[in-house]
Amino acid sequence: MKIQIYMCGEGLGHTSRCLAVGSGLINAGHDVSFHAYGSSKKHIEKNGFKATEIPSEIKLVGNTGSLNIEETIKATVKQMKPIGLPIVLNQIRKGKPDAIISDSYFLAVIAAKIRRVPVYLTVNQTNTSKFFENRGVRAEVAGTFMRYFMDIVFDNVEKVIIPDFPPPWTISKHNVEELGELLYYSGPLVREKPEAVKALNLKKPHILSLIGGFGYREKLLLDILEVARENTNLDFTLIAGPNVEPIKLEGHSDNVEIVGHIPNTFSYLKAADLVIAPGGHSTMMECMTYGVPLISFPDMNHGEQENNAEQLNVLNVGRRLSYHTPPFMISDVINDLLKDKEVKRNCRRLEDYSKKLDGPKRVVELIESRE
Repeated sequence: MKIQIYMCGEGLGHTSRCLAVGSGLINAGHDVSFHAYGSSKKHIEKNGFKATEIPSEIKLVGNTGSLNIEETIKATVKQMKPIGLPIVLNQIRKGKPDAIISDSYFLAVIAAKIRRVPVYLTVNQTNTSKFFENRGVRAEVAGTFMRYFMDIVFDNVEKVIIPDFPPPWTISKHNVEELGELLYYSGPLVREKPEAVKALNLKKPHILSLIGGFGYREKLLLDILEVARENTNLDFTLIAGPNVEPIKLEGHSDNVEIVGHIPNTFSYLKAADLVIAPGGHSTMMECMTYGVPLISFPDMNHGEQENNAEQLNVLNVGRRLSYHTPPFMISDVINDLLKDKEVKRNCRRLEDYSKKLDGPKRVVELIESRE
């Protein structure tokens, strides 16, 4: 089969899922092409694949740990291109795919419907309109539009793939509305299986920080450096991400290594005893697949991330903290989690579930079922 994969370019979570599914399809003998923009396109290419440029759909804007919904709406509208849909339509026309997978990229769903190509939507949030609630008049208007728009989207896809554990272990539980048989819980979509990854030789206990990406998270990085200075018995690796220069974080203690953007974090993840990250769903799925507890700092005013992080508490596989949490409290939570046997047991259970589910394989089987 010829399959086109389209993805949202905000953050790398969508991209990592698409790489997992795309690699699985390629290994199964299918002809796959990737379609992306921004950091997602660069990430695909750094992993050795070609990616066709597509128009941007959304631009996230925030400050000091908080997502600004009104500014996000303004920035998104400002960068929208009226020729966006024709560009995607043309890519489908030229590629002649048998099926399309869209990870949170809605132009592809519309274009696929027009071209009468089966399309599968991958999302970890189906109640998107809640993202705009209680944010002011402009956000409320945008939320109303999004609610109707998503209803149209769901009416025109073959399946809505939820890249998460099935209930009752669903991390995105409060972000997913019941859509009946349309929903397909694939399990985590993680490209590198733990058994195929060689762990780095890191000092133990080892804390892996994935607080990178958007500049408004830089203060949190500085707080983690303070935690490291107060816990010389622990070792830290800080992966600062593509938008934060390591030189800005100089003057750290000897138990810290700071690296910039790397295309593959799995060898670090397998060696880690604990992960510190924002509230991104894909990162949580990777941690659970590798059986590693997680401390999550969801972006403020980002309901989807806050819901994800709260589930870590409910399922007892990690902890939700805040950008307001001071370093000495972060330090206590780290040390408590490193000693918590029940948290470790729950994480190992989800690691086992992820292995048995084999999310990428389940998506391949779903697509192949149309042949």
